[in-house]
Amino acid sequence: MAWGPDGWGPDRWRLYRLVGREVARTVRGAVARLSAPPAILARVRVGALVIAPQDLRTSDATFADDIYSGLFVFAGRSLAAGGGSPFDYAPPSPEWADELYGFGWLRHLRAADTALARANARSFVSDFIAGRGDPVLARRTPVAARRLISFLCQSPLVLEGADHGFYDSFLRAIGRNAQQLERDLRRGVVPPFRLNAAVALCYAGLCCEGIQSILRRATRVLVRELERQILADGGHLSRNPRFCVELLLDLLPLRQAFLSRSVEPPSALLRAIDRMLPLLRLLRHPDASLSHFNGMGATDADHLATLLVYDDTFGRPMMHAPNSGYERLEGGRVVLTADVGACAPLPYSVAAGAGCLSFEMSSGPQRIVVNCGLPASGPDLRQLARSTAAHSTATVDDASSCRFVVKSGWWWERRMSAWLSRRLGPVVLRGPVNVAAERVEQGDGLVLAARHDGYMQEFGLIHERRWHLFPEEGRLDGHDAFMRQGKGAKARLPGRARGHSVAVRFHIHPAVAVRHVPGGIELASALGEVWLFDAEGAEVRIEESVYFAGLSGPRRSDQIVLYLAVTDSAEVRWTFARLAGASAR
Repeated sequence: MAWGPDGWGPDRWRLYRLVGREVARTVRGAVARLSAPPAILARVRVGALVIAPQDLRTSDATFADDIYSGLFVFAGRSLAAGGGSPFDYAPPSPEWADELYGFGWLRHLRAADTALARANARSFVSDFIAGRGDPVLARRTPVAARRLISFLCQSPLVLEGADHGFYDSFLRAIGRNAQQLERDLRRGVVPPFRLNAAVALCYAGLCCEGIQSILRRATRVLVRELERQILADGGHLSRNPRFCVELLLDLLPLRQAFLSRSVEPPSALLRAIDRMLPLLRLLRHPDASLSHFNGMGATDADHLATLLVYDDTFGRPMMHAPNSGYERLEGGRVVLTADVGACAPLPYSVAAGAGCLSFEMSSGPQRIVVNCGLPASGPDLRQLARSTAAHSTATVDDASSCRFVVKSGWWWERRMSAWLSRRLGPVVLRGPVNVAAERVEQGDGLVLAARHDGYMQEFGLIHERRWHLFPEEGRLDGHDAFMRQGKGAKARLPGRARGHSVAVRFHIHPAVAVRHVPGGIELASALGEVWLFDAEGAEVRIEESVYFAGLSGPRRSDQIVLYLAVTDSAEVRWTFARLAGASAR
């Protein structure tokens, strides 16, 4: 096998061990299904629906008009079904299919509050119950969990004006869905999916008569998974802000559902909510959007605003999240958020990005420096957006600081990688392990320093970065250093020189105009502010970039790139300074 960029090289045995563990988990799941107790295997019979929990996700009544005209727009992709059912068409993307079969879009029909919208909703649910669509796509655990919650939350919409036959079939569909999720828990699905399933089953146990045993079992799993997966500072093990938003949008109504049924909510549920809400404030920029780290794309500002209403602190955001690996510097109009954490554990890393030591910076409501963010759909674009080059940090020889499970190597390794991707998703096989961060408040400003070893194995290099924010002056000074340590690879290809090419990237928000001027690079925001960027110790260029996290889809943008060569060590200094007298509306 080749040890070059197209092979697995030193990560070959990591891949083999991962395949072995996943095979063992598959065998254990099969054994668990065969040995499941009668309570799990028995058919779930729902007697009646007693409550319909609140859906905190905002809705748009105009979506009902699109549905009526046969247009289904999910996850940035659209499908025109004409007068047919969307379940009869091939999905434009996997993410589109997840949205369709999760039925979260029923809330938009409920917002229309018309007889036509109710009839449409009932018709689509009937199509699904009758078996139309792709059962494999509908079967995925997170999709089934979302569908169960959606059916329960939107049951008033679906059942109003329905006949007895539809009511019975709807209850049977809920029972089958709950039984499927129980079996998924029994066979050992990946940890994030266990949490999804436990939340959905708690909803079912509280909303339905006759399945109290499900509630008891699901509550035990929910408590265990929340204690395992929610960190002390409120982050999730995946380090994905979007996962936290979606989870909170489910946990808050679940807490109320417990109270509505006069059942004491588990203390683990209450603690998780109390810890998670302040973390969102840490990652929130003044424009009401979240930082684009580890799977975060476009922010639904309405959802975030809804969640933060439940935050009892109503104070300054927390600045330090050591367990989740995020830091915040704030002074004057400037807000900086930084990713200074190690890679998420493998089972949780399906959306993790190779963005260690990346940062985002805002001045008032204007984002200046950003990461590219994760697009709503498209496996190739999403993989590109997870690369180090799509983050405002440094790359070495165009390589990412994480190694993803992708098709590579010999034919059997490509087949193993494809099998793992189907089972787990495009997880991170290897990433930075030793990541250290330290923050200091000095008389003239705030200092954050961090380092990571993501380039140690291949290149023998340590990356260190230092941010120094001067609030009074409206200036951010930065320092990137690269040092050779240990016995890292001297060259990735035979005959290549020992030195490595380093690119330090600063992706600029599309609303900011970038151009060369005497003394540096001028950044003019749409709000009238003007910043000047300058660097010392590297070649400075302006290059094209893409901002994947736009609300209307990907947008063209610019990036500032510093190029330098590293042999044993190298460093570069850079500065973002707000120009005196620039307007700041």
